[in-house]
Order: sequence, then C-alpha cells, then structure tokens
Amino acid sequence: MNKTPSKTKDLGAEHATNAPELTEHSYDGIQEYDNPLPGWWKSLFWASILFAPIYYFYIHSGAEGRSIHDQYDTHMATVFELRFSQIGELEGDRDTLLKYMKGEKEWLAVGKVVYQTNCVSCHGSDGGGLVGPNLTDDYWKHVRNVEDIVQVIEEGAANGSMPAWKNRMSHKNQIVLTAAYVASLRENPVAGKSPEGKEIAPWDQ
Repeated sequence: MNKTPSKTKDLGAEHATNAPELTEHSYDGIQEYDNPLPGWWKSLFWASILFAPIYYFYIHSGAEGRSIHDQYDTHMATVFELRFSQIGELEGDRDTLLKYMKGEKEWLAVGKVVYQTNCVSCHGSDGGGLVGPNLTDDYWKHVRNVEDIVQVIEEGAANGSMPAWKNRMSHKNQIVLTAAYVASLRENPVAGKSPEGKEIAPWDQ
C-alpha cells in the first residue's frame, strides 16, 4: 500500500526537475517557459542578415539592368516588340491616330497601359489633370491638331515641365498609341482642372 504513493511522489519530483525554466516576466499573471529557439530558425535568421548586404549592393549598386525597374523595362520592351510585329511601325500622322483612337480598341489599350504607367502622376488616371493640364476638355496649350500630341510626347513642352519621352520609350509605336489614347480622353470629359490654353476644334475636323 505504501509503494504507490512513493512512486507517484518520485515521478512528480522527476518532472519538476526536468521541466523547462520559466522566464522572469509574466503577462496578466501568466508565465512562459524559457524555451530556446529552434536551430533551423536561428540559422535562417543569421543567413538573412549575411545575405541582405550582398543583395542590396548587387541590386542597388547602380549597375544597368540589375534593378527591378530595369528588369521590368526590359521585359516590357520585349513584350511590345512581339506585339508590334503584327502592325509594323506606325507613323504619328492624323489618319493613323484617328484610326487607333476610334476603331482599334485592342491597340488603344496598349496606349492606355503606357499612359497609366508614366502619365498619371501629372495628368491623373482619368486625364483630368493634377500638375499637368486637363486632357479631357477642349482647351489645349501646345496642341492644335491631333498629330501635335505625338510631337509633345516626343519633344516635351513647357521648358521641361512636360518631359521628352522619345528616348525613354523602347518603340515609336508606344508614343503613337499613347497619343491616340490621350486624344480619346476628350470623348469622356471629367471635372478636372480649369481650362488652360486655347479652345481647339474636334480632332476629326
């Protein structure tokens, strides 16, 4: 009869001896065991610290083609080249712009992508203007005919306030299709910036 309690007491003492130590702090009266972190976790932690400066200097050292932005531009240039092989090199004349503005919605979407990537910070996502002028009304500062949009995109305007993009885009078609998309914004006027410049006639007149 006396052996069972003695055995239970011995097991309890052994458990107390082998139990992990408790941390000194507590939260709402609850203490936690002072368990060490797993070895694999600490290995990953130190490996990340060692890898971080190598990654930083490799990607952000300024070497051409390494940054995420450079890789994106290279990828997009390849995509555009493949797509543009279907239509050849476009001219920025009136007939071409009106054709892609009114009837070639698939290609107009390419111009929209370029606009959304490069132009929204100044002209707004809807073309209503932020820093730059409203592109949806009938008042334009540097444009009288639809083909003038191509020249403004290529050469810039307002002493550099509108940057020149002829050397920033990988293909002339990007400029032409972006010009067609900008021209199409007049079809959906928005309540943006106040009119700037002189009133011009509709594109097809």
